[in-house]
Amino acid sequence: MSTRLTPTILRFDSLPSTNTEAARQAVLGVPEGLCVIAREQTAGRGRQQRAWVSPKDAGLYFSIVLRPRLDARAWPLVTLAAALAASDALREACALETDIKWPNDLLSGGRKLCGILAETFETVRGRAVVVGIGINLNNRAFPPEILSTATSVEERTGRAPEGECLLASLTRALARRYEALHAEGGEAATVREWESRSSFARNRRVRVALADETFEGATRGLEPDGALRVETGAGRIRVVRAGDVMALRRVGE
Repeated sequence: MSTRLTPTILRFDSLPSTNTEAARQAVLGVPEGLCVIAREQTAGRGRQQRAWVSPKDAGLYFSIVLRPRLDARAWPLVTLAAALAASDALREACALETDIKWPNDLLSGGRKLCGILAETFETVRGRAVVVGIGINLNNRAFPPEILSTATSVEERTGRAPEGECLLASLTRALARRYEALHAEGGEAATVREWESRSSFARNRRVRVALADETFEGATRGLEPDGALRVETGAGRIRVVRAGDVMALRRVGE
């Protein structure tokens, strides 16, 4: 199976949320590849309805409408492909290497640089997924009180990023990764590539917070659908499909 993605960009000066606008467009039946970007978001959000601070021109606030031709069980891999694309774009446009934290954060220097939010919607043209990507361009993109856990492209590279250059790299990378995901063997290849780009994939001590419990263990790679495998006591493997994962410091760190 193969598919070609042709991104088209819709620009706004200000929006409550690029994901909300992209979802509205998706429900109306727009073709996949529509990208919504805004200079600011007044009600940006991340996973679990957390607020995503989005001051004007401080970050790249971006959402894309996709209509995957994949089995439903493989739809979570779209998030993994988007994380790889964002990592590709930051490397290409900003010469910045990043680590991918399961399931959807990009880190630099151990601090959060980019968040990804994927949401599915029923539309007049069938089920669609809207993938939102927020990249901190400078430190105004987040409140000062989270400076110890967040960072920006400007802070990590020492220079102001070219937002348009990063956007162009991101749309190219998304098209490339999305097409690769749909190719023969693309699902397994996406999982392997994600594992190779993430220090969280294997042998990382983590604490996993689920809706009703918290446990600790060591990561043991991903399932074919992108779920995280965590080995707890007595060699038991827990498969995590939704939850928050926090790395635990090793002795001496």
